[in-house]
Amino acid sequence: MNLNPKHTEAFRAVIESGSFEQAAVRLHLTSPAISLRVRALESQLGNALIVRSRPARATRMGQRLMQYLKRAKLLETDLAAELAVQQDAPLTLVLALNADSIGTWFFPALSDVLIRERVLLDLTVEDQDHTYSLLETGLAIGCISTEPKPMRGCSAELLGVMRYWLVASEDFRNRWFPDGLTRKAARKAPVVAYTHKDTLQSSFLLSKLGLPAGAFPCHYVPGSASHFNAIRYGLGYGMVPELLLKAAGKNKMAHLAPAKPLELALYWHTWKVQSPRMENLSRQIIAAARKILK
Repeated sequence: MNLNPKHTEAFRAVIESGSFEQAAVRLHLTSPAISLRVRALESQLGNALIVRSRPARATRMGQRLMQYLKRAKLLETDLAAELAVQQDAPLTLVLALNADSIGTWFFPALSDVLIRERVLLDLTVEDQDHTYSLLETGLAIGCISTEPKPMRGCSAELLGVMRYWLVASEDFRNRWFPDGLTRKAARKAPVVAYTHKDTLQSSFLLSKLGLPAGAFPCHYVPGSASHFNAIRYGLGYGMVPELLLKAAGKNKMAHLAPAKPLELALYWHTWKVQSPRMENLSRQIIAAARKILK
């Protein structure tokens, strides 16, 4: 079956931008023209590909098509790089990563690999429990996730374990937890989470103190460094990666649960069928990560 590239281009633009109108702006067309191209593709494949919502999203068949188009583009780019007269043509790598990986081990572990392999990064930052869905919907060709089970057609390789500690500034600890981490005090003390999707803190408080989400005040501060700064400067308390605490060095933090670290296993997910260059890069990513995430 031959897919019309203009039709698939319109489909990708709608999914990636979230609307027919934005896709039209991106491709310098009208919204009706985008709609006609998408309908022609749906007619050819005999399936609805887009849920006409706001934002527009792919149906299950649309997700399959996005996965195929992303992989086909990567293979095409890789082949073009091999055939180019200038053999150092870069490879664009579209990844979905969690903020703590980017903020701690990802660049120290992989910068040499990415430079050597001439990789251009196109990163989407998402909670580690939600990066998997971006691979599933075709918006990434690789992801780092806490999900151990690979989806169909993909592989999942253990990278290692990230350890977290529940910490606060010493002033915050003295103000809010003078008698230690108790259920009564935790109901009033503000937590610092990344986003509303971040469940590290709420899961810990539920398991250790029986406090459900919403039973305590909470700041939302996205970004690994910003999140840590909010905690170290006393706005609240929360889970911080051990790697980040070690890097902070002299900036001593108060451990609120010194005997109860939280450990998250991280997995590298990517497609089984890849270009030789991408397969080699995946192997190097796994090896480099495991040196830090033991």
